[in-house]
Amino acid sequence: MAYGCYFWNTMSNLFKAVSWLSGTNIYEVNVRQYTHEGNFKAFQNHLPRLHNMGVEVLWFMPIGPIGVEKRLGTRGSYYACRDYKGINPEFGTLEDFKALVAAAHNLGMKVIIDWVANHTAYDHNWTKEHPEWYIKDAEGNFTELNGWNDVIDLDYEQKDMRLEMISAMEYWVKECDIDGFRCDMAHLVPLSFWVEARTHCEAIKPMLWLAECEVIAYHDVFDLTYAWEWMHVTEKFIQGTANLDVLKSLLIRYAAYPAGAKKLWFTTNHDENSWNGTEYEKYKEAAKAFAVFSCTWPGVPLVYSGQELPNMKRLLFFEKDEIEWTGQPLLESFYEALLSVRRQNTALQDGAAFLPLTTNADDKVLAYLQVNGNNKLLTIINLSPSTRLQLTIAHEQLSGHYKNIFNGLERILENNTALELQAWEYLVLSTV
Repeated sequence: MAYGCYFWNTMSNLFKAVSWLSGTNIYEVNVRQYTHEGNFKAFQNHLPRLHNMGVEVLWFMPIGPIGVEKRLGTRGSYYACRDYKGINPEFGTLEDFKALVAAAHNLGMKVIIDWVANHTAYDHNWTKEHPEWYIKDAEGNFTELNGWNDVIDLDYEQKDMRLEMISAMEYWVKECDIDGFRCDMAHLVPLSFWVEARTHCEAIKPMLWLAECEVIAYHDVFDLTYAWEWMHVTEKFIQGTANLDVLKSLLIRYAAYPAGAKKLWFTTNHDENSWNGTEYEKYKEAAKAFAVFSCTWPGVPLVYSGQELPNMKRLLFFEKDEIEWTGQPLLESFYEALLSVRRQNTALQDGAAFLPLTTNADDKVLAYLQVNGNNKLLTIINLSPSTRLQLTIAHEQLSGHYKNIFNGLERILENNTALELQAWEYLVLSTV
């Protein structure tokens, strides 16, 4: 099955994407679990290592104070905020966060923060100051529509609330010089609000906007949306209830998104790790193969805290459950190769042509070539347990002098070439 041929571009429906979005990557930071101290200062010590690994954008899970009323567990959910302009004291102070952002900027890294606009904690300051800003049930009580017991929903018919929400977002841009927002459950908030919010915030500086949703219309505002459906269908693939053609069909649908619409690819994140299992529980031997896909397919890859270890445990969500950093992370060089080539090779940036490749084993293999001028990147992934899989690939643009990004071995390919792959093996060859 053919699965699309298109060009990466930077056009956006209503807003222009920041130039540094092209070829970038995002690293999700779970501050509470990242270090024994669980604060900004301790995490800051990891910045040089992450910079060397090729990380470009740091996404911090919500940094605001967590509600106490109806709190879940001992420490509560980051997503139950009680003050949009406050700092969770567990993490440190506002000055600590400013210092962290400045240190990241000094290394050339960007910082985006998680923004939870749909709901607040029960004891958010607005519940006392502006109770009219919330949705109420038939008895006039605060309520919530999605089954989350520790939060209550805001009413986006309230214009004053919308303005105050935007003011809070502007606060973080002006006060801390952040570079964008990851917007939690963005589709639960009217698109018209996000248009207003981005318009106001980008009057201060151009920013990156990431939406946790898969509603195509939200690309009118957001540069990136989650590839949730991809994650779910790849799990079915591993479980044997979907074949590779089903995966390719979804990729065709994603390729038909509006010009400039990018997907966020991942094998895990905070929700998946805590509630559904690590990538090794879900993908087993294919975990690294799908990570290679995430970093080489058009879009933006996400790496979650500790994936470079690799982290083999589910992190508790409402409790302290720190990542076990012991010695040199075993997959640091793996991610460094993948993240760095995105910046080094323009074939992984906007304007590159994406060329699906046909093989003699299309029921087992994903193969694609990206080309930007003289720069090429060839990716071949064996998504099967077949060992010593003999592949033949042909394309008029395939020929070139390549280097394996993982081991540095060089090879010259012709327009017709033969390769052998082991079970779940991947090959990423770059001309740069």
